Amino acid sequence: MAAHSNRFEFWSGAARTLPLIIAIAPFGILFGALAVDNGFTVAEAVLMSAAVYGGASQMVGIELFGQRVAPWLIVLSIFIVNARSILYSAAGGRLIGHWSAVQKALGFFLMVDPQYAETERRAERGRSISFAWYMGLALPIYGCWIAETLLGALFGRLIGNTHALGLDFLVPIYFLSLVMGFRQRANWLPVVVISAVGSMLVYQILGSPWHVTVGALVGVLLAAALPVRAA
Repeated sequence: MAAHSNRFEFWSGAARTLPLIIAIAPFGILFGALAVDNGFTVAEAVLMSAAVYGGASQMVGIELFGQRVAPWLIVLSIFIVNARSILYSAAGGRLIGHWSAVQKALGFFLMVDPQYAETERRAERGRSISFAWYMGLALPIYGCWIAETLLGALFGRLIGNTHALGLDFLVPIYFLSLVMGFRQRANWLPVVVISAVGSMLVYQILGSPWHVTVGALVGVLLAAALPVRAA
């Protein structure tokens, strides 16, 4: 009975992945193309997607590799951009307290932006977050991200000048769509506004990638200070 329930949960999660895979496909292909354009081999590009699995932080990393900056600065920059995953894990951790330590470790590794958003939406509907459902959602996204990186690395040169196409503009559009998905939550507007303003100011003063973490931090601080009210 438990095995049947786990299979049902897994495929229930997998059924949610198609629109997510379509949404992230340009990013994976773009990353593979940009990685090779910045001197990565195909194998190195795929390995970075499999090991870092950070989307935006991978984009930052390959740009810095292309500029031949110090390795420690590349690692620090990737960490700063991926610092949002700390917030994701803190928020998502309350939903998976019944998982084992190994399951939590795997779950946190796979907790990228669309994974977190879907997990929160499911929790808001009063549904429990089972490990089988989570893996059903996470594994197809992870596998497709690696496959898309491979396609971009192999055939990205056919695109020509990837920067001229403006495909990297898809990244902020995608994040905006995720943010808009939570617009019914309490205090959504002031938190988003202060995060955006803080991020833009830091970008002008310190540059990338510090604006990502600082923008998120000021939003968290405001959310903690504001009184909770009904949505």
